[in-house]
Order: sequence, then C-alpha cells, then structure tokens
Amino acid sequence: MTRPLTSTTFAVLGLLAVRPWSTYELTQQIHRSLGRMWPRAASKLYEEPKKLVAAGLATAETESVGRRPRTVYAITEEGRTALAGWLSEPGEGPVVEFEQLVKLSFAEHGTRADALRTVAAARTWAEERNVVNLAAAREYAAGAGPFQERAAQGMLAGAFFTELYAMVARWADWATEQVESWPEDPAEAVADPTALAEIARRADW
Repeated sequence: MTRPLTSTTFAVLGLLAVRPWSTYELTQQIHRSLGRMWPRAASKLYEEPKKLVAAGLATAETESVGRRPRTVYAITEEGRTALAGWLSEPGEGPVVEFEQLVKLSFAEHGTRADALRTVAAARTWAEERNVVNLAAAREYAAGAGPFQERAAQGMLAGAFFTELYAMVARWADWATEQVESWPEDPAEAVADPTALAEIARRADW
C-alpha cells in the first residue's frame, strides 16, 4: 500500500521540479532552502524520494561516482501534474514554536535574571540566523545566487525570514527594557499601562 503524500513529500517533489538531485545533493539543498520553513523535510529526507518513486511521481537511477554508487532522483510528468495540483490549494498558515516565549510566560516562577537570559538568547538566535540570511540576500541582490533564475520565487521566503529575524530582535530589545524594570521577584512585576495600550494600538492593523 502506497503511503499517503504529505506536504513534506510535495516539498521534496518541488525540489525535483527544479532539477534532478542525488540524495546527498537533496540533503544540502533542503537544509539550504527548506530548512528554515519546513524542517520536517530534512528528517524525512531518505524516505520521501522513495515514496515519490513508489507513487510514480519521480524516477530513481543509480549512477557511479568513482567507486561509489549514488541514486539520482528526477520528477516525472505525473509528478509535475501532482505538484501543480498541490500548489492550487492555498495551504495552512505558520505554526509558532518558541520555547523561550513559553518560558517567559511563566517567568514569575523564576528570577528576573532568568528572564533576561532567556530574552538575550532569543536575540542571539535572531542575530545568528540573520548572518546567513544577510549573506544570501546580498548574493541574490548582486545577481549571483544559486538558481538566480528562481530569485522571484525565493525572495518571497527571503523577505519573510528577514522580517522575522528583525522582528524577534526588536521584540527582544523591547522585552529586555520591560524585564529590566521588574523587581527582583518577577511575581511582583506590574504591567506598564502605556505598553499595554501600545500593544492594543499596534494590534489594530
């Protein structure tokens, strides 16, 4: 019985629509292009191409590179049709998973220093990820990015992650100011009415 096709399956199929890949090349490209938006693709990498072959959406050919054999996967016409059908549906919105934010939600059971370290770690996360993001953005802006002919599609995700990293950094700066104003015991902290009003104003967009 053929296993059901998932969004991860179609994400891999989308890469095969760009060009044929060996498993190793798929690994590298998934980490580079899909890892930020669909990390499940990397964990399912070795099973998804086989699922596509079983469904007739991709082919697998064994080649020799030196003494080592490698399998190269390519999309079929049926695969292109299935990919187009998947793309015709709008899909689901983002799912936020942010452990540091969960910790801050219960900050009254820790210390102010704990909360400040957590906020600082969130900012560091944004800074570190934006290093690669910035390098890629400059590369594509200079017309020298990999698959530059697909820049119109890739820049949509690039813009999203640019905004995300900048937003987390701005939020971390704001959160640091808030937590620094707390007493030593976070359980005694009182929300700043001005900050609450500003959040409500900005939410009304």
